[in-house]
Amino acid sequence: MSKINIICVTGTREKLQMAAMIASVAAATGDEVSVFLSMNAIPYFVKGHTEDAPVEGELGALMAKEKGVPSFKVLFQQAVELGDAKLLPCSMAMDIMKVTHDDFDAEIGPATGLTRFLSDAEGGQMLTF
Repeated sequence: MSKINIICVTGTREKLQMAAMIASVAAATGDEVSVFLSMNAIPYFVKGHTEDAPVEGELGALMAKEKGVPSFKVLFQQAVELGDAKLLPCSMAMDIMKVTHDDFDAEIGPATGLTRFLSDAEGGQMLTF
């Protein structure tokens, strides 16, 4: 069993999609997964947020049109439900956005500071998107 730590700071579809695919596959295969959501990634997990993530290139545009490709939000939800992954919102970003834990989708875990996330991530793989 590996320990996978993912930092999501992007707001683009392709990078959020890749982070979610890694999180869901790793969690489903028994790896310990923690995802730190901050900066431009965090608004997509606020209840009622309906704006699509912008695409960077051709594949992102194709993913948006293709039927049967689960969205990054669905994949992150599956990671939590099927593999007990943790989706942790950045406490600093929450303060800046003036949101509380109650403002987030149900699968989002407790607010976490970067120092705590990095400390807990020690000894594991770290990926940044």
